[in-house]
Amino acid sequence: MTVIDDYLKKVPAGQRKLLEELRKEMRRLLPDADEAISYGLPCFKVDGKGVAGFAPYKKHLSYFPFSGQTLKSLPEFKDFSQTQGALHFTAQTPLTDEQVRLLID
Repeated sequence: MTVIDDYLKKVPAGQRKLLEELRKEMRRLLPDADEAISYGLPCFKVDGKGVAGFAPYKKHLSYFPFSGQTLKSLPEFKDFSQTQGALHFTAQTPLTDEQVRLLID
């Protein structure tokens, strides 16, 4: 049992399923990363530095690149709702494995 497992137990089932799928793909792309909670968010750390995270919210889910430049550099996500530090998605507009790869690479 990891801290992310504990975190996800508290997430509503529909959102949890999407976040578990995202986590699985992130784990595949970041096999040497450590799972942690940082700033209250589940995240993956490489050499102690957060590189990717996620969280559920009432009306959407968010992916956090932990870099202010990532989302600016990826026009593929221009139609997604986002802030400077987070990409928002929903069950109707989930992130594909290919999109997750773009975000992490």
